[in-house]
Amino acid sequence: MMKLTRIYVLAFLLTVPAAIFGQKIVLEQENIVLEVGAKQKLNAYVIQDGKKLETPVRILSRARKSLSIDDENTLTALLPGTFDIIAISPGAARETFQVTVNFPPIAEIKVDDVPNKIYAGTPITLTYTVIDKADLVRENPSVSFSSKNESIATVNSFGMITTYKSGKTSIEIKSEDVVNTVNINVVKNPITRIELTADGDQARTGDVFHFTAKALDAKGNVVTDAPLYYSYNGVSDNTSHNAAGLIKQDGRFVADEAGMYTVTVSCGVASASKTLKISPRDVARKIDVVGQGSVTDKHTSDFWVWEGIDGRDYAVTGTWGADGTAYFWDVTDPANMTKIDSVQVDARTVNDVKISEDGTICVISREGASDRKNGLVIIDVKNPRDAKIISRFDENMTGGVHNVFIADNHIYALSGGQKYYIINIEDPTKPYAVSKFELDTPGHSIHDVWVEDGIAYSSNWSDGLQLVDVGNGIAGGSVKNPTQFASYAYPNNANHAAFPYRSKSTGKFYVIGGDEIFPYGLNTQKGGVNRAAGYLHIVDFTDLDNPEEIARFEVPNAGSHNYWIEDDILYVAFYNEGVRIVDLSGELMGDLRAQGREMAWIVPNDPNGYTANAPFTWGAQLYKGHVFYSDFNSGLWSAKLEPEKPKETKIQSK
Repeated sequence: MMKLTRIYVLAFLLTVPAAIFGQKIVLEQENIVLEVGAKQKLNAYVIQDGKKLETPVRILSRARKSLSIDDENTLTALLPGTFDIIAISPGAARETFQVTVNFPPIAEIKVDDVPNKIYAGTPITLTYTVIDKADLVRENPSVSFSSKNESIATVNSFGMITTYKSGKTSIEIKSEDVVNTVNINVVKNPITRIELTADGDQARTGDVFHFTAKALDAKGNVVTDAPLYYSYNGVSDNTSHNAAGLIKQDGRFVADEAGMYTVTVSCGVASASKTLKISPRDVARKIDVVGQGSVTDKHTSDFWVWEGIDGRDYAVTGTWGADGTAYFWDVTDPANMTKIDSVQVDARTVNDVKISEDGTICVISREGASDRKNGLVIIDVKNPRDAKIISRFDENMTGGVHNVFIADNHIYALSGGQKYYIINIEDPTKPYAVSKFELDTPGHSIHDVWVEDGIAYSSNWSDGLQLVDVGNGIAGGSVKNPTQFASYAYPNNANHAAFPYRSKSTGKFYVIGGDEIFPYGLNTQKGGVNRAAGYLHIVDFTDLDNPEEIARFEVPNAGSHNYWIEDDILYVAFYNEGVRIVDLSGELMGDLRAQGREMAWIVPNDPNGYTANAPFTWGAQLYKGHVFYSDFNSGLWSAKLEPEKPKETKIQSK
């Protein structure tokens, strides 16, 4: 979950009206307007009954990428726009003020390369970037286009050029007072026909086709620089649905609905088509609840299931916003999960729990400690019925440890939501830090880290997915020298989790990034009912230098949290909509849920829960054929998915 311990305290302060306490915060500066890069010291104080108090005031910005405010209340303007800043005091007074950062004037319009020749009758769309004088890319700039000779080519308000006949003309691009002129050369179109082939003509929804097209001139020669355009039209088997799908301009196509589809490729007046028969994916399976390890007096957080050194199966669960307890369970019989021990530490939240590969060491995170030493706690679990704390690590952890991971005798521990430390536990009684990893971007933050095969995959909110070599060797990194070598940031700035996954069926390498968004806030009180938002982003990292977001999995009116992948199947918690189980077999592209890839789902309703019948599922893990999952309001659960149905052949050639 997000940095909820700190946010919970802030949320409380931000929801208590200052008038209740008769206090008001005054900001000496009025109508704050800054230029990008400028700094300003903010002076604020509290008044009560007309008197100025000595109460300290802290000023915060939620738009940390745009406004940076340090501990001395000095504001730095990073990006243009209008933003709210929030002033709070320990007495629960609060006020919201507005800061405007001016947009710098436009400095330059960069246009990507335009072909030396454009064939008459074919369109081309200009790709351009508007840069301002602060060297920032202007988002959604006001841009106008015009053509010098509209008998040769016209251009619309989106930069799409339509060509008519041979000749030369120029296209003018203007933003504010800056103009860039692009010369274009329209030539006779030599293309007379197109040959179109595909890797089949029948498949299921969700299966990806690859089309290949050749443009030929009157002599049958291939025109290698022909600008080919792909489109599709379809008729669904279900007349109440559109025959939806997705086609890429490199010839990849996937269908969402069963039906008949015609894929067309064109270049000017020449075109070619192929028809496809798409059947339902038909991967649905039945899933049944097997057991529950009930926790109804406090919120449950993350969990981990493992095999103990005695051959029995165990689980550990954390607790959230409570008394710093972690519970240990015997789950050898998933229908009769038994609580066998607990450990209590100085914390309000034990957000994350992990077990070492050999099943002997447990690490739990701490947030909200009474002495603010929010570190991690290392526990001996050789005998989970008698779990013993053997050491603590608090150095550099004052801001709280939200998530942890254990790999190869090292713990990766988040610190203050900004970085992670790598801590050696070869001797778990004497842990020590060997290095750290932190981005240097403005307002950077981090939520999670997952380590596999010597690569650390961290989730860095607006900075997105970060891949760091911590011993794999791909970039010469090690635990003492963590080296970032690839990254991907998607636009919504909400990257909360990451899971690496190499497809068993295709060999492609993906990293799945998950959002965490609470559009209606988060009610953590007993009786509170919540709804989240956000989805999973499937990013193809097969080419590490050019990652591509190729697919998504989204559940309406719910938001993703933690997840697990095994044997081309995804097990993902979607908060208020329970656990979703998704078929990831084959090449992935488009809207996976629309394609019928959701195999099963289960929602943990509990009338005796901390909040009754209010599922808020935290995470899922497949373990020895059972799906285990934790729920914020009701504890630990297990379920069983029915065996796989026989699969039909996917794409069939003629």
